[in-house]
Amino acid sequence: MSTKLKLYVGRKIIDSLGKSTKYSPVQLQNLIRVGNPEEKGKVDLTLPLNILETDLGITNINHILKIQPDEIIRSVNLVHDRANRKISFEVDRGVFMKDVIENCFCPDLNFKPKNIVIEYSSPNVAKPFHFGHLRSTIIGNFLSNVNAFMKNKVTRLNYLGDWGTQFGFIKVGIESLNYDLDALKSDPVKMLYQSYVHANKLAEDDPRVLEKAKAEFLKLENGLVEDLESWHKILQFTKEELSQAYSRLGVTFDEYNYESMYGSKDIGHVIEVLRNKQILRKLNDGKEVADVGDRTVSLIKSDGTTLYLTRDIAAAIDRYNKFKFDKMYYVVENGQSDHFNALKSIINKMDLPWSDNIIHVKFGRIGGMSTRKGTAIFLKDILNECQEMVVKRQIESPTTKVPISDEETSDILGVSCVIINDLKQRRQKDYEFSWDRVLQVKGDTGVKLQYTHCRLHSLEQNFGGKPAELCNAEILKEDEVTILLKEMARFQEVLHMANEQLEACVLVIYLFNLCNHVNKALKYLKVKGTDPEIAAQRLLLFNTAREVLKNGMTVLGLKPLNKM
Repeated sequence: MSTKLKLYVGRKIIDSLGKSTKYSPVQLQNLIRVGNPEEKGKVDLTLPLNILETDLGITNINHILKIQPDEIIRSVNLVHDRANRKISFEVDRGVFMKDVIENCFCPDLNFKPKNIVIEYSSPNVAKPFHFGHLRSTIIGNFLSNVNAFMKNKVTRLNYLGDWGTQFGFIKVGIESLNYDLDALKSDPVKMLYQSYVHANKLAEDDPRVLEKAKAEFLKLENGLVEDLESWHKILQFTKEELSQAYSRLGVTFDEYNYESMYGSKDIGHVIEVLRNKQILRKLNDGKEVADVGDRTVSLIKSDGTTLYLTRDIAAAIDRYNKFKFDKMYYVVENGQSDHFNALKSIINKMDLPWSDNIIHVKFGRIGGMSTRKGTAIFLKDILNECQEMVVKRQIESPTTKVPISDEETSDILGVSCVIINDLKQRRQKDYEFSWDRVLQVKGDTGVKLQYTHCRLHSLEQNFGGKPAELCNAEILKEDEVTILLKEMARFQEVLHMANEQLEACVLVIYLFNLCNHVNKALKYLKVKGTDPEIAAQRLLLFNTAREVLKNGMTVLGLKPLNKM
């Protein structure tokens, strides 16, 4: 359903209230929902009374109930159901049907686009790309996509961890293993990790290795040109390899930022503000700390080098100055709550008015995720396992007629299964990973969404004709049509709800329900072998459903397949 029909109802409500409200139809559009009247053939739009009272402060609804019927609104009634009381606007079925088919899959009108910055994925160069990073990548990509679809201005940001003493360890490991830049370019992610592990093992037997690692990092922190140049080349190799893996997930970033952008040499002005506002206090050992509630957090080490929190403060300020964001989301697991509470608290103490625009999007942990070859710790290994397993499962399935031979198709299916398995969970829920559940042929999985999209795509080819250009409500008169239309009409409100709650599962559950409605409608509303005029109208209906499903899948981060 389009904004226009909701705005029409909203305008009628506002006009009925006269001067007694300062609100506009625009403010009502996302509060008006598609109803589900007992008569399957009827269509209504509803507005719960508790929303009128709490959101708009409207307690007297008599004027709304006196709105006169017209060619669009057939009647206005007060309805009591098990959940709450609401005002129901029965709308003309033909007008509703035309509006849904023409507009339901399009982005909703956005009268006040917002600037949204989303930091997600953000792996640590010195450590494996673990499953927390995978969850962050999947959830962050969804939030980016849904905001972009809703016409907000979105900046997708990957903040790579590349700073701290651990990177001194990498330098020591590279030298000890005699790796050069050409060798690192061939497989940077694994070789940097090997260097880090190797140096840590050396440090277990020789304490001088730790001191050397600290000294190497101090060189980087002080900005020695030769060291920084070689480090930046290594980072570029890492970024290129990660980008290849991200592309398989359908993930892109507008910017890559690095912790190294915010070393002590680069953020002296921020540290000066912290000192001038007496947020920092110096301890006897030389460390500088800040008080956050009943905790004390370190911001400057005794040797003058910065910590992760210090760099995050500088990064947040830099991003606000650059993007003037309305909201900045950090998609990071539950365990980092204290860190982001400290970040917001200190920015607030710096008298920066946008501290409340920082939002920590928390998520739970995945347990038990491993490959047949052992625990998968690199993103490339995880994705390769997805691809192999989906082909194996399809071959084993008794319903398979022709096994998947196309590598791209198998890769897309495998990735779809992993993404949907993650996003159908409540975001903050911990869960155990199971390949059996992820790749099951039946049930609510990524396979179901892809299969339904392929089935809808094949309708037009099998029909041999074209869909109708204009909707004819007199031909599409079955109750199954109305039921499917009402489900399709909910797409925009589901997107708003998912974005408001920062919960992808709201959209995932909706798409599964949409698939169920589509499959039921396909049984009753035959296209092939039906009168051409009726078939063309039905094909128009199913093509619209396909576009809704396609857009919903794309928002979730899937690449919709046309055949499988």
